[in-house]
Amino acid sequence: MVTGVTEGFKKTLEVNGVGYRVQAQGSKLTMNLGFSHQVIMDAPEGIKVECPSANSIVISGADKQAVGQFAAQVREKRPPEPYKGKGIKYSDEHIRRKEGKAGKK
Repeated sequence: MVTGVTEGFKKTLEVNGVGYRVQAQGSKLTMNLGFSHQVIMDAPEGIKVECPSANSIVISGADKQAVGQFAAQVREKRPPEPYKGKGIKYSDEHIRRKEGKAGKK
């Protein structure tokens, strides 16, 4: 808990996919994830959302549980898929890739 007050906790997410991009506007996170509409999420109280680039999200705050929970909710909107690796993943997460139909021969 002392670490949260002095340094803060942070989670970094990466967005992979053609046309997938994110923007932070104040406490709102706007995501274009290939749906017919934009996905807009409000950050909870005490959570700060930053987008250093169009393909990365940094979620930080003093409460470790709240930071992890909001990061999980963001990732839930488009989890990474195993064939092309498109979606939102944690920066330290490794996605197990599958071959597909052509790999069976």
